[in-house]
Amino acid sequence: MIELPEASTLARQICDELAGRRVAAVVAGAAPHKFAWYHGDPAGYAPLLEGEPLVSAAAHGGMVEVHTQRAVLLFQDGVNLRLHPAAGPVPGKHQLLLTFDDGSALSASVQMYGGLYAWDCRETFENPYYRTALEKPSPLEPEQFTEAYFMQLLSSPDVQKLSAKAALATEQRIPGLGNGVLQDILWKARLSPRHKISSLTVEETQALYVSLMSTLAEMSCLRGRDTEKDLYGIPGGYQTVMSAKNAGAPCPTCGSTIVKEAYMGGSVYTCLHCQQ
Repeated sequence: MIELPEASTLARQICDELAGRRVAAVVAGAAPHKFAWYHGDPAGYAPLLEGEPLVSAAAHGGMVEVHTQRAVLLFQDGVNLRLHPAAGPVPGKHQLLLTFDDGSALSASVQMYGGLYAWDCRETFENPYYRTALEKPSPLEPEQFTEAYFMQLLSSPDVQKLSAKAALATEQRIPGLGNGVLQDILWKARLSPRHKISSLTVEETQALYVSLMSTLAEMSCLRGRDTEKDLYGIPGGYQTVMSAKNAGAPCPTCGSTIVKEAYMGGSVYTCLHCQQ
């Protein structure tokens, strides 16, 4: 799933590889998917995008926003973006395929669910997740996502009642921070996903902030997590500790077994010794 480090990586790579290339052909909705969401009729994507040069790309939370001269594309959640060279094949199934004037192509395919939205840049796209991601500061911008902002975020009475996982990875409180990246953040802060926010000391809250900022920055710098793939289909360079790749393995800090548990509708990975 696209989370903050992966969105940041994909946006950088799209800018580096595709800026200036002109969209020659568009195929949208070729492989119907019940949980692939479009903006309006996907049949309208071709006349909106064809002939347009790709101008820029940016990450907003866990979303990748791509601009042509007169249109915006937004990829959300479980969309796999892949760049295909001019001489290479493209996948047989996809929910969106952009072919460029040099023969290269960008495919977007949905696994479980995901949004592939396109609209004229003169229009307003009403999507609450997108608007929240635009309005809230990103942890990849430390001058905006300050320790004071983080402390205020956690001080809300509603948040104080929650566990660490519920507070940090739900309700878009921090757009792009999901259950995936949260695991290593909590492990480095020595906190359990079940730890109540109301019971955090000032020192623990500060340690959580430092872990959040440094872990996300490292993940982004290293092209995302090794559990996800970049624009070229290559796993990210950040080696996760608390993930499905290491369940049952020893914790690198204390040697205790990394445990996988079900919690809040998903899986969490913890060291029961380090994260009591």
